[in-house]
Amino acid sequence: MDAPRTVAAGRTASPTTARLINDRLALQLLQSEGPLTAGQLKALTGLSRPTVADLVERLQEAGLIAVVGESGAQRRGPNARLYGIVADRAHLVGLDLRTHSVTVAVADLLGEVRAERTVPIGPDDTPDAAVAAALAGLDKALAAAGAPHPHTLAVGAPGLVDPATGRLGGTDWIPSWHVALVGELRARRAVPVLLENEVNLAAIAERRDGAARDHDTFVLLWLGHGTGAAVVLDGTLRRGASGGTGEIGFLPVPGTAALPSASGCDGGFHSLAGSAAICALAAQHGLPTEAGAGSASLDAPAPDADADAPPAEAVVRAAVAAGDTGAAFLDALAARIALGVAAVCAVLDPGCVVLGGEIGSGGGDELAGRVAGHLARLSPLRTDVRAGALGGRAVLRGAVLAARDAAQNELFGAAGPGVSFRP
Repeated sequence: MDAPRTVAAGRTASPTTARLINDRLALQLLQSEGPLTAGQLKALTGLSRPTVADLVERLQEAGLIAVVGESGAQRRGPNARLYGIVADRAHLVGLDLRTHSVTVAVADLLGEVRAERTVPIGPDDTPDAAVAAALAGLDKALAAAGAPHPHTLAVGAPGLVDPATGRLGGTDWIPSWHVALVGELRARRAVPVLLENEVNLAAIAERRDGAARDHDTFVLLWLGHGTGAAVVLDGTLRRGASGGTGEIGFLPVPGTAALPSASGCDGGFHSLAGSAAICALAAQHGLPTEAGAGSASLDAPAPDADADAPPAEAVVRAAVAAGDTGAAFLDALAARIALGVAAVCAVLDPGCVVLGGEIGSGGGDELAGRVAGHLARLSPLRTDVRAGALGGRAVLRGAVLAARDAAQNELFGAAGPGVSFRP
């Protein structure tokens, strides 16, 4: 039998904890590498053949893994069987709440999306009507995915999420139906409902699947209808004492006509880099700013998923495509964005800033390169500025990933406090 794995300096794991660690390690490998044979699990984990056989049997009995095929080995036998995680063991739901829409994604335990629905919310809809429409969209998505009983829901919403209570706070500037919907989800379904700031979820997605995969420390600057930021330090998402880390829209910056206040970010960085400000800047440079100008979104959303797409996204994409014609506008926009990035870098020195959201993605490398140039003149700190890879869909993807992590932590079993997994 394998020696117990260490859980902390000077401590050893009990047999039960060692089994949990080994099971979790095997499940993590099956998730990251895909289906594996028992022999491959042995090689990757360093465990003995009997220990691997025991953990495979335990995980099969728990309904977490199953035989999904055979390897290409010429010699057939037990070790040639391919084992994979049972993706349908649990279904997860991610929700992205916007001002005029809610998008729902239903995924399996591996995070693969099985169904997606976007529900537009009219500006004159009452909170009750908005909640009813959102819940109907959720039910349709669950039915389409064949998942009547989801395991975990994760919701991305604008505003402050109080770390102590898990509730939306400081929400004078967001739709009241957001709070009502979260409350209804928690009351309606006897499943965990995770609530997280939308930009924080976007940062999770960009780190796992997008532009920050090679960084444990970075800042995501969200550029959409409004502005926001998410801070990841040493692999940990930082939320702040009141959940307000990254409320960069309130940052006082030069170039605005006033200062922000506790009740609104007009006069702050939002006034320079929000969607309306970008459209006004484009107009000053003689670029068309009417809805639909330029190319359509390149993020391939669902047919009705652009209800909240900022008009500035099309303007920025068109300016990039226009080459020299849009260069002056892009440079002026980059100078504005660099003010916010410089402030973030002066405090955090993250080494990497990702320009996320629809506008960050729409500007691509062209906008990111210009921001980096202006930043180099404002800050002595070397900072890699990158375009986000996931655009506006990062929030929804981050919600799915957060729900997946929570479900896997429960189903895969926590190894206990102080456990450190060795690579």
